[in-house]
Amino acid sequence: MTRDVFPWLLLVLSVLRTSRGCLQDPAAAHRVTGAVCRLTHPAAAVLNEKTTKVIEAAFQHARYPSVTGEKSILFVGKVQYSLDNLEIHNLTIGQSAFELLPGEGVAMDISNVSATFRGTIRYGYGSWLINVAHSIDFEIESHIDLGINPKLYCGEGKVAADTSDCYLNFHKLRLHLQGDREPNWLKRLFTDFITFTVKLVIKGQICKEINKVANILADFIQSTAEQFLSDGNISFDIGVTTAPVITANYIESYHKGFTRYNNTTAAVRDSGFQPTQLTEHRMLYFWVSDQVFNPLIAAAHKDGRFHLNVSGAELTELFKTNLSSATPEFFRKCLLESGSPELSVWSSAVPFLNTSTLGTRLWAEASGRLSCGNQTPELFFQTDVVVDVLASYADKKLFLQGKPSEIFVIRDDRPSLNQTLVDELEFLREAVEKVGIPKVMSVLEVEVTRLLDKQGTNQFDIFNPEVLPQDGFVVIQMDFGFPHHLLVEFLKKTLQ
Repeated sequence: MTRDVFPWLLLVLSVLRTSRGCLQDPAAAHRVTGAVCRLTHPAAAVLNEKTTKVIEAAFQHARYPSVTGEKSILFVGKVQYSLDNLEIHNLTIGQSAFELLPGEGVAMDISNVSATFRGTIRYGYGSWLINVAHSIDFEIESHIDLGINPKLYCGEGKVAADTSDCYLNFHKLRLHLQGDREPNWLKRLFTDFITFTVKLVIKGQICKEINKVANILADFIQSTAEQFLSDGNISFDIGVTTAPVITANYIESYHKGFTRYNNTTAAVRDSGFQPTQLTEHRMLYFWVSDQVFNPLIAAAHKDGRFHLNVSGAELTELFKTNLSSATPEFFRKCLLESGSPELSVWSSAVPFLNTSTLGTRLWAEASGRLSCGNQTPELFFQTDVVVDVLASYADKKLFLQGKPSEIFVIRDDRPSLNQTLVDELEFLREAVEKVGIPKVMSVLEVEVTRLLDKQGTNQFDIFNPEVLPQDGFVVIQMDFGFPHHLLVEFLKKTLQ
C-alpha cells in the first residue's frame, strides 16, 4: 500500500483516456498497435508523490452551488435559508490504499481526508423574504473517508474512466457559526440541514471534482504528448487501439503510433505485439514496432531532415583521419589548397531499418557533392550503406554506435584525374566508413538529443534506461523521477 495514491490514479487514467477507434478484440487490436506503454506498480509511488499538491489545489479551487430551502418550526413558522459561497479550504489527503483488480478496474480507499468548508448562511423566518434576511458566516470542519472504484471502458472511440462508483463517509462534520451568538434552535436547524443536505452537495461536488481534475489532466497530458511527438510537419496519431489491460502488477495501454506527414498517415499492420514481450521489474516500458520507426524515417527523409553540410577547417580536420588508401590528388588539392572546401551529403532514397536481437540494421542510400571553389570541378558520388546501429541514453543524451557491414560507392560523375577511377572509389569507400558514418552518427546524436530536450525529455530524471532490440521491435525500459516543477506549471496554467 502507498500514500496518496488517488492523485496517481487520476494521472494514469488521464494518460489512458484519449483515443479513437477502440477495437473489442484484443488480438485484432494488437495487430494494428504500433506502440505499447506498460506502467508498473512501482511507478505509482513516483507519480502520486508529485500529484498530491495538484489535487489539493484543485479541490481548493472548487466552487459549490448555492442551496436553498425552507423548514417549518413550531412557534417560529417557516424558516427560509440559503447556503452561499461555499468553498473548500485546507484540504489534506490522508492515507490511501489501492488495489489493481485484474480485468476490472481499481479499488481505492482514502481515509482521513480533512477539509474546512466556508460560506455564508442567509436566513429569514416568519414573513421575511430570504433576500433581505440575516446572514451568518460559517465554517464546517470535516473528516471524510473517500472511496472510488473507477472502471475503464471504451466509449465513443476512446478509453474512459467511469467514476460513478464514488462515495464519502463523514466521520466529523462540525458547524461553527460566526461568534456562535445565534439562538440554539437556529444552530440545531442548520446543523440538521448540513447533516441531511450539505453532505449530498459535498459528495456530489467532490465526485464531480474527480472527473474535472481527470479531464484537466487528460487535456494537459494529451496536449503535452502530442507536442512531444510532433515537430514541424511530422506528428503522431497516438490514439488507443483497444481498452487498457489491468493486472495486479501493471496497467498497459495500446497505441496506434501512426506517423502523419503533410496530410498523409502511415498505418501499422501485423505489428506482432505480445504481452509476454514485456516484463515487470522496471517502472516504465515502451514497446515500439519497426512499423512506427520506418514511416517516421520516411517522413524525415521527405521533409529534408537528412542533409548535412561540412566545410572549411571542420572538413579538413575530418579527413585527417588515418586512412589506409592513398589520398587522390584531387582530394588533397581540394582539402588543402582550395581554401573553401565544402561537402554536402543527403539521403537520396528513403532509408529503411529492421530490428533484431543483434541490433537495428539500417539500409541507406546517400549522395554527396564535394565542392572546392570556383576553379575546380565538383565531385559527385552516391553510396549504398548498411549499418548496424545500437542506441543508448545516459546523462540526458542519446548515444549511437554505428558499425557498417556493407558499403558500396556506386557512382562517380567526375572524370578521373591522375589516378584510376578504381583508386578514387576505394578511397571514397574507406572515407565513408571511417569518416562519413561516424560523423553522421555524431550529428544524429546531437540533433536527436536537441529535439528531445526541446520536447522536455531532459526535465525528467530517467534512471538506467535500456534500449533492447528485438525481432521487429524495440523495448525501452527505465525507472524515472517525475519533475515537480512541471506539475507546478500545470497548476499555474489550468487552475489560476
